[in-house]
Amino acid sequence: MKKLIALICLIVPVLSLHARAIQEDFRKAEEKARVSYAAGMLMGKNLQPSGLDLDYDAFAEGFKAGFGDFESQFSEMEAVDIVETALQAAADKIAAQNRQVEEEFLAMNGARPGIYTTSSGLQYDIIVETDGEKPGPDSIVFVMYEGAFLNGTVFDSSYEDGGAYIPLDRVIPGWAEALQLMGVGSTYIFYIPSYLAYGEAGIQQVIPPYATLVFRVGLLNIVTEDDLYGEF
Repeated sequence: MKKLIALICLIVPVLSLHARAIQEDFRKAEEKARVSYAAGMLMGKNLQPSGLDLDYDAFAEGFKAGFGDFESQFSEMEAVDIVETALQAAADKIAAQNRQVEEEFLAMNGARPGIYTTSSGLQYDIIVETDGEKPGPDSIVFVMYEGAFLNGTVFDSSYEDGGAYIPLDRVIPGWAEALQLMGVGSTYIFYIPSYLAYGEAGIQQVIPPYATLVFRVGLLNIVTEDDLYGEF
C-alpha cells in the first residue's frame, strides 16, 4: 500500500495526443505546458519499470477525475485494488520472463568452452590464473570488480574508488563461493545465478527478479590484521 501511495503521488497530468501536435517543441512552450510535459515525462519514467500496459486516453481521464476533483467512476479503494492487482500481474510477468532468460543463458553459457560450473551452479571463466594464496570463508579481501547484467549494463563497480574491501562472510553466496576459488593476483569472470544472488525478489529499482549477475573480479590481496589496522 505504501508503495502504491508513493507511486500515486508521482502521477501528474498526461497530455492527450489529440490535444496538441506531437511535434511541438516544449522547450519553447509556455511555462504551464513546459511544466506539464516535464512532469508527465518523469511520471512515465517512474512507471516504465513496472511493466504496466496503459491506455493513455483512459489514464488522462482518470487523472483529471482525481487531480481536478471531478466525479470518479471508481471509489479510491476500488482504484487502489485495481492498480495493485495490475502491478502484481505485471511484476509476475516480468519475473517469469527473467527466469526463462536466466535458465536459457545458464544452459548456453555453461556449454561454452572454457566455462567452469561448480556443484552449486556458479559459472566462471578464468582470465588470469595464479598460484597465489586463496581466501577462506571468513577472509576479508581487497578486490577490483565490475558487476553487470546479462545485457551488459553495469550496475556496480569499484574502479572509481580504486578497489574495495570485501568480507566474505557478509556477501551474497555467489560472491563468497567465487572468491574462494581465486588465488591472489588472478582475475575471473563469474556468472552468478539469481539463487546465489538476490533471488526471485531482487532489489527494488536496483536488481531485477531472477537476475544472473556477471562480475569481472581481480583479487588483489587477502587482508591481514596489520592491513586492517593500517587502513582503519
